[in-house]
Amino acid sequence: MLSIEEKQRYSRHLLLDHLGEQGQEKIKEASILVVGAGGLGSPVLLYLAAAGIGHMGIVDNDRVSESNLQRQVLYDTACIGEYKVDIAARKLKALNPFCHITTYPFRLDNQNAAKLIEEYDIVVDATDNLLSRYVIDEACVACKRPFVYGSICEFSGQVSVFNFKDGPSYRDLYEYHDEVAAFKQPLGVIGALPGVIGSIQAVEALKIILGHETLSGKLLLVDLLNTTFNIIKIK
Repeated sequence: MLSIEEKQRYSRHLLLDHLGEQGQEKIKEASILVVGAGGLGSPVLLYLAAAGIGHMGIVDNDRVSESNLQRQVLYDTACIGEYKVDIAARKLKALNPFCHITTYPFRLDNQNAAKLIEEYDIVVDATDNLLSRYVIDEACVACKRPFVYGSICEFSGQVSVFNFKDGPSYRDLYEYHDEVAAFKQPLGVIGALPGVIGSIQAVEALKIILGHETLSGKLLLVDLLNTTFNIIKIK
């Protein structure tokens, strides 16, 4: 049940035909693990907390650096040097005190991924490296959890939903090979790009909770330099 305060806070959600009070209660009961609290993680965490997710976990072992501030909108200059999960938890609780936050100030790896992921309903991949995505994918397959994928590079990004209702996994799209371990993520990215991709990831997570059609089986390709959005099917 939603309290009077919650009904006021989420009043614009309650007006939506495809969400309403019943949908908001589903959001309140849901739990989401967000892996990465950087460029993608910032908008994902902000919008999911604002939406009223009941329990959110945040995995990140990094500290805020000055170069992060061009795109990681959860943080400001005063945050430099502090752990991202600590700042994120504080700001998200200030944004929405109804949202329970659990922080994990370490990297997700093969030893801890499955144990952690099985505690949550949905995983959002907000990482910035390929190896972590394969770790997430393997654990989500083992735990039967859907995960919302997002990646960014320069002016381009991708979004999809994997391991959902017999849909494809990340490895069905990008088969693992030895070159993955040596891959270096390009450092350049336009600051607003993770805001676009992360916001779409947040919506996909909410659609999973609400039972609406998602990007499962499809890959959304975003090119902000040419302002194009294309969807291709994943076989």
